[in-house]
Parts: sequence; C-alpha cells; structure tokens
Amino acid sequence: MAAPEAEHFDVLIIGAGISGIGGAYHLRDQRPDTSFVVLEAMEAFGGTWRTHTFPGIRSDSDLYTFGYRFKPWTGPPIATAEEILAYMGEVIDENDLDRHIRYRHSITSATWSSEERRWTLEVTRGDTGEELRFTGNFLWMCQGYYRHAEGYTPEWDGMDRFGGEIVHPQTWPDDLDYAGRQVVVIGSGATAATLIPAMAADCGHVTMLQRSPTYFYARPNSHELADTLRELDVPEEWIHEIVRRKILHDQEQIVQASKHFPDLVREELFNGIREVLGEDYELSPHFTPSYRPWRQRLALIPNGDLFHAIADGDASVVTDEIESFTETGIALASGDYLDADIVVTATGFDLSVLGDIPFTIDGEPLDFASTVGYRGMMFTGIPNMAWVFGYFRASWTLRADLIADFVCRLLHHMDERGATVVTPALRPEDADMDLLPWVDPEDFNPGYLMRSMHLLPRQGANQPWRHTQDYWADRDDIPDADLDDGALVYD
Repeated sequence: MAAPEAEHFDVLIIGAGISGIGGAYHLRDQRPDTSFVVLEAMEAFGGTWRTHTFPGIRSDSDLYTFGYRFKPWTGPPIATAEEILAYMGEVIDENDLDRHIRYRHSITSATWSSEERRWTLEVTRGDTGEELRFTGNFLWMCQGYYRHAEGYTPEWDGMDRFGGEIVHPQTWPDDLDYAGRQVVVIGSGATAATLIPAMAADCGHVTMLQRSPTYFYARPNSHELADTLRELDVPEEWIHEIVRRKILHDQEQIVQASKHFPDLVREELFNGIREVLGEDYELSPHFTPSYRPWRQRLALIPNGDLFHAIADGDASVVTDEIESFTETGIALASGDYLDADIVVTATGFDLSVLGDIPFTIDGEPLDFASTVGYRGMMFTGIPNMAWVFGYFRASWTLRADLIADFVCRLLHHMDERGATVVTPALRPEDADMDLLPWVDPEDFNPGYLMRSMHLLPRQGANQPWRHTQDYWADRDDIPDADLDDGALVYD
C-alpha cells in the first residue's frame, strides 16, 4: 500500500485542550503568516474538561488565572466544566480557530529527520480508520500530562469479589444510579472533594475514605474585588487583569508563608473548616496532614460545600487503610468495616509523557528521561520541539501563555537568523553542572509524579536548565531569555 501523501505546516500543535487552543491563538495573533494545524484525538476541544464527566466536575484553580490572559473571565472564580468549555468555545469562535483544528486525529508516531529538517507524524482518524501523514517544521506538544483513556486505580485484595460497582471518576458511566445507595469514595484530593458534595444529597450516605489527609482551602466562590469593580462599571478587560494580578499576588504570599510560617498557614486553613463544622469539631486525624501546606496541592472547597455535606450528615470521613474488599464493602486495617454499594476510586491518574507517542530522532528511539530540560519546555537533543508542562501551585494556563510567547519569539528569531533548526545543547560551562529531578520531591511530591519520575527529563542546577515551577520567576526570566547564550544551537 502506498504511503499517504503528507500535509505540511509550519507548526504542528498536538492537543486542543487549554494549552493547544491558547497556542493556536498566540500563533494566529503573533505570527499571522505561519501555517499551523491542531491535531486532537477526541471528538471535540476541551481536553480535561471533556474527558471528565463525573458529578460536580469543576476547576480547582480560579478562572481569572486559569483563563487566558487575552480573554476576560466574567463568571465565578471556580467554574464548572460546562462553563470552561463554553469559554474555550468562545475563544475558538472569536478567533476563527476551528478551521485549524482536526478532531479524531490520533498520533501513532513522531519522527524527526535532520536531513529533511522536519517532523513527520503518522496519524489515524478515529472516525474512519484512515491513515494520514502530517509534516511540520516545529512540533508543539500541548497534549497535557496524564492519560485520558483511564485513571490510576491501585490493586486491592478482594476487588474481584466485590458485589457492587467500582468506578473511576475519569471513566464515569453515564448511567450510574447512586440514588439512595451507600457510596465510598477512596481518596481525598480535589476530585474526591468535588464528587462528594455533588453526590451527597442523593446518596444514602457517602464516605470519603482516605489513607492520609489533604489540606483543604475553603473560601466563597466569589471575588470581592471583582464584584466591587463591576459595581463601578469598570470594563471587564480591566477587571480581568486587576483581579488576575491580585490573585497571583495573594497566591504567592500563601506559597511563601507555607514555606516560612507553615503553622500559621495550617491554622488559617483549619479555621476555614471550623467555620462550617464548628469550633468543637475534632480535626485530627481527618484534616491534619503530616506534611507542611503546599507540599502537595491544596484542594479548593468553594463555599465550603464538602464541609456542609459533612455537617448535614450526608457525608463522613474515615482515615484508615484498606485491608481488603468483600462482597458487600471494604474491610479496614483498623478492624472497622464500610458497607458499600458503589466504590469510587478517586485515586489519581497516570502521567503521560509526550502523549505516550513513540518518538524517533534520526532513526533512534527517543529516551526522554536522558534529556535535560531547557527552561522546562525544550530538551537537549530534540530539535524544533516544545512541550507545555504547566504549574502545580498556580494555574496551568499561566505557563502555557508564557511558553506560547516564547515559541513565537523563538520562531521570529530563527527567521531573523535564517535558521530552520534549533536544538538545546549543554554548553562547555554546563559540563560539571549537577543534574536534578524534573521536580524537587522535597518541594512537591504527589503520587502521580513520584510514580513516573523515572520517565521524565532532568533539570540542571543552573539557568537556563532550571524547571523552577515558579511563576514569579518565569514571568520575568522567560520573556527576557537570551536566545543566543549558546544553550540553543541553530542550523
């Protein structure tokens, strides 16, 4: 069979989620003569917000910073998936991006040829099974960082004999009937904190079963400054930027206080729980993590809804370990037992490195873990490629926007130099530099990251090889990055 004829573009964007749609906007805005295509495996845009359909699905970042800097957000700070999809749809419509997007296009391989100076993607159309080929000068990986097909569920003894239903939030059945039933949600992160209040009023009872507690941040789902500015008829563009700056300022203060005054931050977080459950409510062991605040992500609780479900008696928390599943529930290590008709495993996800796509560089399979990251977005030995990996402690989109600006600036710079290839490479002065994990586990260590750290690149001890996860540093360093400091090799 003859190979399919290739379609060629200046830039190939992988993924039509929050990063890919943002990248498409910035390319169209900053480089209107650049040809590009967005390849998306799903049937429509949205990424995370289309994959997840479990009850109550909402953001765990405020939309003033999770939303794009170029489009004002006018809804509540914490938004539902439906609201976020509507917002993204407006970005696509207002900027004529739909004509650039190809849905149901799954990438089966990515190959770089130095001889041809281009990437070749082998693609399968999900609706027709047709094999397609795309070539491009620059590859922009915007596919996110977890596997959409299925989530992470540990194996517990006896799961096969459980007589009820076991469900992961990432693959939520449309026909799941939980009305009046006993539900156990395993986990205590943002997903569990979202699911439980959304289900609680309809279940017989819902129990959050956690091995260890999470820090929760209860706050009203409104922003006082935004409301005041709207009362003053301040234009939405101004409101968006002012409130965005205010939120970023406050978030940075919390992060720094968590490092330097963890007991103070811990007590403030506890006070948010006590406001709903009462001063006499015993927080230990269910809400008192052993680690300092922000060593893992804080779970936002808009309007304290999780705690209201507990106060109303519709939900409860159990801190224990699972001994085994039985036919009718879960036996715990303490000897206690939980009856269950439905068990929801809100136990996280599996990291997806470069979309789990097989990469080949000049005929050699790519060992991504052997590379070193350039500012956490490009990688030694990989030509003409950028990967969007957002922030853990701040909104993903903040870094996606910074990377988009960088990519556009880099493409401009290559044009000015007459270069068609750019590849990060360690310089002679970097020869003795310490190489560190992609993320410092002493600083941030959620399970999905620790399970997959061996698949990820290294970072260097010095710039421009740092992956700081620090928006306040990146917002100055990335726009000012010297593109001719020798770390980027042009050809």
